Amino acid sequence: MDKAITTALLIIISMIMAMMLFNSAYPAVIQGGDAITSMANRSDQQMRSQVEIIHGAGELDSGGFWQDTNGNNVFEVFLWVKNVGESRLIAPEQTDVFFGPEANFTRIKYATDSGSGYPYWSYSFENGSDWSPNVTLKVTIHYGMPQSSGRYFAKLMTTSGVMSEYFMGL
Repeated sequence: MDKAITTALLIIISMIMAMMLFNSAYPAVIQGGDAITSMANRSDQQMRSQVEIIHGAGELDSGGFWQDTNGNNVFEVFLWVKNVGESRLIAPEQTDVFFGPEANFTRIKYATDSGSGYPYWSYSFENGSDWSPNVTLKVTIHYGMPQSSGRYFAKLMTTSGVMSEYFMGL
């Protein structure tokens, strides 16, 4: 009889321990699975979102003198960035733009974030009304004074985490 009671108590304690283990492990397994699913979705979005800086130019002529090509009395650098991915990119104004001499570049603020200070950047769509696949975004970086000629570095990072880098000469 004592063996039957002892066996019954051990079975009950084992079941209680198994339930406690399940209740503590199950949420961790579910949370880990959700994290993997989220990471896979983010990776898929990044793979479908791609941008490429296809050209860059500044308002300096071959002699290194400022040529105000659009007559607005502001020195500007132009970058053309093509959406070469499969998905539409949203909020181009939230893109991070870095530009400057090769070893001395800096983050440039978007026009509405800069107040009245230079430099700042703005954008326009070249062949569309939003940044859909195959649409080119023209990024214009505005400076208060002409920049010197030399080798410059540009980098753009979108809100979806894709980026493109470009070296150019002014």
